[in-house]
Amino acid sequence: MSEQQEQQPVFSIEKIYAKDMSLEVPNAPLVFLEQAQPEIDMQLASEAKQLDDGYFEVSLKVTVTAKLPEKTIFLCEVTQAGIFRIVNVPADDLDPLLGVACPNILFPYARETVSSIVNRAGFPPVLLSPINFEALYLQQRAQQAEAGNA
Repeated sequence: MSEQQEQQPVFSIEKIYAKDMSLEVPNAPLVFLEQAQPEIDMQLASEAKQLDDGYFEVSLKVTVTAKLPEKTIFLCEVTQAGIFRIVNVPADDLDPLLGVACPNILFPYARETVSSIVNRAGFPPVLLSPINFEALYLQQRAQQAEAGNA
């Protein structure tokens, strides 16, 4: 391998997997008799950690809650994860790669898993809207900078 090839940036997906998933239907079976449309709330969190030289695990946790004013219909949590190989990438580019590109890759898998689990529980599938991970990343960085100045 030439020296030039050794210096080329590398970004590859090594493995994508469901790290954790759970579903709670605390008010079953009576909840299936409800006629009202529940309010759906979605929360997201992503985390990245280095596993080995050039290998990172990124996990995306999606929590979906369906509620009526007085009761929870269901609570679904899915943590979709991936192992990514990232080599010869400038330090300034690593954080956005882990905070934007990797969650963008994982989200469709998490979305499908949530939809499938909720459907298997006897509810209509929940189709999560696309997420702008770049905007979330920039918002988190701004909050961290603000907290650092406080």
